[in-house]
Amino acid sequence: MATPTAQSSVTIDAPANVVYDLVSDVTRAGEWAAETTRGTWLGDATGPAVGARFRGHNKHRGRPWTTTCVVTAAEPGRAFEFRVQLAGLRTALWRYEIEPTESGCRVTESTTRLVPKAATVPLNLLALGIRDRDAHNQANIEKTLASLKTYAETVAASR
Repeated sequence: MATPTAQSSVTIDAPANVVYDLVSDVTRAGEWAAETTRGTWLGDATGPAVGARFRGHNKHRGRPWTTTCVVTAAEPGRAFEFRVQLAGLRTALWRYEIEPTESGCRVTESTTRLVPKAATVPLNLLALGIRDRDAHNQANIEKTLASLKTYAETVAASR
């Protein structure tokens, strides 16, 4: 697997299965994600399974866009991964790795750009005003994980 172009980790005081259920439910991603507002399953898909497709709805500075995503890993309590496609081009791979700890789990979110950086700069700059998508994704991952931690710990405490 290629080296991630952005990645961060956080320790969450919630069971690995609770965190997996959250990150793999794309319909709820907007509740903690920095840029994703929601996901909608496509076709017959109703949940995470390898090969399932969903539409990712995103927004940055009031500018919305959608992507088509394909689940490439769905391992309950361990990993959720999907490939992003924009205009038919495979652009990125996003992954959540979940490792149980004594008090909950450690979650690592990463993304790997699947196209040359030079090819992404003009589109991101013109469409979204983002000069460096990798740095932007790094900041978003850190925000998302902080929000996910709070959200997952609240969910776990209520069970």
